[in-house]
Amino acid sequence: MGEFELIEAVKRRLPPAGRRVVLGSGDDAAVTVPGGATATSVDALVDGVHFRREWSELAQIGHQALAAALSDLAAMGAAAGEAYVVLGVPPDLDEDGCLQLLDGMAALAARTGTTLAGGDVTRAPALTLAMTVVGHAPAADDFVTRAGARPGDVLVLTGELGGAAAGLLLLETPSGTWSSFDPHSGSKLDHGRGLVARRLEPSPRLEAGAALAAAGATAMIDLSDGLGGDAGHVAAASAVGLRIEAAALPLQDGVAEVAETAGREPLELAAGGGEDYELLAALPPERLDEATEAVEASGTRLTRIGAVVAGEGVEIRLPRGGTLPPAGFDQLG
Repeated sequence: MGEFELIEAVKRRLPPAGRRVVLGSGDDAAVTVPGGATATSVDALVDGVHFRREWSELAQIGHQALAAALSDLAAMGAAAGEAYVVLGVPPDLDEDGCLQLLDGMAALAARTGTTLAGGDVTRAPALTLAMTVVGHAPAADDFVTRAGARPGDVLVLTGELGGAAAGLLLLETPSGTWSSFDPHSGSKLDHGRGLVARRLEPSPRLEAGAALAAAGATAMIDLSDGLGGDAGHVAAASAVGLRIEAAALPLQDGVAEVAETAGREPLELAAGGGEDYELLAALPPERLDEATEAVEASGTRLTRIGAVVAGEGVEIRLPRGGTLPPAGFDQLG
């Protein structure tokens, strides 16, 4: 199958276009009538850097590519709108494999109300997916940036941490299979599955991001590169200090057991591991109860983990004194 035949096959599998899309995939450009304000983000995933094909089903890779991009919109409090994908196809990926990638992406698009509005296909030495996503809000001021945190705000976190880092450790076990985590205990096996799923099929917190924005979040970021590193971006952009209590960090079930087996500290995985795609937000303290209720109504827990203070940088305080270094993943490190 050639490029144009593949594009036609892709078009036949796309979910229906959203109300803002006048002309979707199939012409020289998509045409949208967004209204209000738009937020646009670009994200790229490369085999061997962000995923490994031997670990993931192709549908999971498609899901992961779109989820990572949509997480940036969640951090702005935006409603998902349109997505565009550039697919770099390596020599060993056939037509069926390309369509499996699309199926994973399309399933998440349908769940999140995202229109797959177009893109491009090219040959590449390694499987590559470059995503552009567009989110919407009634006005530009409705978006939440990294730059608005103020001393006195509380720091809150959606969901749980450490799952993706622990899942990666399981995938990297010498046996080559995460199931070796648990030869005897069914509950641990369930935890192992959950940790690996967290690594391979992340969930963008779009509803939680919208709830936090509506509740008055002053700054927000998604935790793609780790709590320590991403918190540092908020501190720098807002010209404030962030003080995080490590004891308050909610750990995903199974993280502590995996950390112990690997000779690592659970809090290290929670604070420094990336790709959990939770949201870190600053809130006026008087809006905390409102935000908690709204986020939990979306199906996600919200935990107060610290405070915004005058100063600079990030301090992650350990329960018995001392601090954790605010580490994070560097794409070029």
